[in-house]
Amino acid sequence: MTLRARLQLHSVAVVVLVVIFVSVSDNDTSVGEMLLPAAAATLVVVILSWLVTRRLTNTIAEMADVARSLARGDMSARAPLTAPGELAALATALGRLGEHLASRITDLRHEEALLGNLVEALDEGVITVNARREVTRMNAAAQTIFGATRPVPFGFDMLPRSRELRHAMESALAGIATDPVEADIGGRNVSLVARPLPGNRGIVLALFDLTRMRRLENVRRDFVANVSHELRTPLTVITGFAETLADDDIPAEMRQQFAATIRAHAERMRRIVDDLLDLSRLESGNWSPQPAEIDLAELAQEVAATFRDAAATRGLLMTVDVDATGLKADRTAVRQVLSNYVDNAIRYSEAGSVTIFGTRDLNGTTIGVQDTGPGIAQAHLSRVFERFYRVDAGRARKSGGTGLGLAIVKHLVEAHGGTVKAESELGHGTTMTAFFPDQVAGAVTSA
Repeated sequence: MTLRARLQLHSVAVVVLVVIFVSVSDNDTSVGEMLLPAAAATLVVVILSWLVTRRLTNTIAEMADVARSLARGDMSARAPLTAPGELAALATALGRLGEHLASRITDLRHEEALLGNLVEALDEGVITVNARREVTRMNAAAQTIFGATRPVPFGFDMLPRSRELRHAMESALAGIATDPVEADIGGRNVSLVARPLPGNRGIVLALFDLTRMRRLENVRRDFVANVSHELRTPLTVITGFAETLADDDIPAEMRQQFAATIRAHAERMRRIVDDLLDLSRLESGNWSPQPAEIDLAELAQEVAATFRDAAATRGLLMTVDVDATGLKADRTAVRQVLSNYVDNAIRYSEAGSVTIFGTRDLNGTTIGVQDTGPGIAQAHLSRVFERFYRVDAGRARKSGGTGLGLAIVKHLVEAHGGTVKAESELGHGTTMTAFFPDQVAGAVTSA
């Protein structure tokens, strides 16, 4: 029987006792006098019982409210500590339960925040999809891979279309984990794997962007092939002429000609090896600029004097037009930049002029070389600073170029925090520039 029912029963008992007391009092005074003390005592007991029952009922109702509040997630709710009897122990236990739940929920929130930060910090893309086929989570790496910026959740049909991606997700939703597979997603090479979540609650998809790795593999493969090709030609010439020189019947004049050819190709091989060593040193980070104040006009005249005879041989006028006289940079690096630019300009020009220039703005100094050669098509301009890239490969090899000079220039300028640029138009010459900022990045100040 519930306390509320007991309270109602006590109320009925009080009413009955009152009725009996009145009836007896009216009919028999002696009997009434006998029952009056008993009825009064019973009435007192019933009233006291009603008061105690009411207090217990209110306390239990408060505990029920506390329990419902805890169930709704209100961890601040607590049971009254003034509860009577055994209810005090129940109130204490309920309070401890609330404290334990609050502590556990706080720990879970911290773990969720830690897991979220870890997922966001991953280089791998992570996507979760629920059983309703909605994307519920997508970390920053996944957004970069998919190019997605829309807020979650959204249907996974909104993801880029890829046969491998769809197959992996459908298999995982069917409860089958997939092995890593490569897919082309939005022009990126991606390795992806899908796993179902326990309880058919959805799937998790992990993606690793292989684009940079594949690009580096291609660059390394092309580099090895280009080096092999560049060295094979002079080696073949040297071997052939050396074998011919072993013949005693060759006239002295031809011997001298063969020896000069061997010497020229050996020199070409030396230049290739030297450029490769310079490029390796720059790319490995073992070199840093040592900036110093440079008289740019004087340095430009020195470089022009070095190439003036070669320019005259090809019918070119070598000129200097430097407005900026001061430059703080590594002198050897600046000389090498100008020398490579001038060498290329002379090699690919047959008439007109080659001009070394220098200008200054608020942020730094720009140096460059302008020629009146045949120019470069727009399709090639973005790649002229790549290793071994040539606009006209046959002509470049014939003129003795290694295909590494502009790549070295790019690394030298970028080591100063600067940038390189090529501007050209077919039939209207080429302008190669290098910008050196006033604040040299990664510089080592000379003592």
